[in-house]
Amino acid sequence: MINDKKVLAIIPARGGSKGVHRKNIRHLAGKPLIAWTIEAAKESKYIDRLILTSEDQEIIDIAKNYECEVPFIRPKELALDKTPGIDPVLHALENIPDYDYVVLLQPTSPLRITDDIDACINMLMETQSPACVSVTEAESSPYWMYSVDEGGLMHPLIKQDQFSVRRQDLPRVFSLNGAVYVADINWLQKNKTFLTKETSAYIMPRDRSYDIDNEEDFSWCEWVFNNNG
Repeated sequence: MINDKKVLAIIPARGGSKGVHRKNIRHLAGKPLIAWTIEAAKESKYIDRLILTSEDQEIIDIAKNYECEVPFIRPKELALDKTPGIDPVLHALENIPDYDYVVLLQPTSPLRITDDIDACINMLMETQSPACVSVTEAESSPYWMYSVDEGGLMHPLIKQDQFSVRRQDLPRVFSLNGAVYVADINWLQKNKTFLTKETSAYIMPRDRSYDIDNEEDFSWCEWVFNNNG
């Protein structure tokens, strides 16, 4: 609870995965991938209730073993490759009423720590914004990115009066890292997205901002855990 408002955290984890087979329950540094997110969320000083939404019984069983509540089984039509990511969240909110804020924690961000979760919630409160998401400074600046036409000519994605050759001369730019999403529930149900011009940003360091999408990401995160323990 924060400012007398109740906080619900949701971990979405479906069984299908193309980049890494069964990645949500594959062992990373000695425990299932999903366990890292469950453990970080359970240490939060603001989260009142933590639930999992999944259609996969094996994922559900493992989550329960790590003391994560599973109050319902997600409908299979909300666990397809083409299912928008917001749909399982909205479905969960329909089934779990009487909360003020929701925190979405994707299990593919195992390097995210409890402090990141709580800092993102705090940022939402400090900015008085209806939503806050975690970001990290982009490795490649869009000011140095181009499209290439059929004739092989380059066109800058962002038009500039003068080309900047030094990175320090460019504006800082940030990208979503997928680690933490927080929103006012009434606002989210109305807008059906965490991302609008009203959304604020919590900036995370790059070394905690890896989102596992393929085998290379998985191997890197495992290396980080094994070498920073």
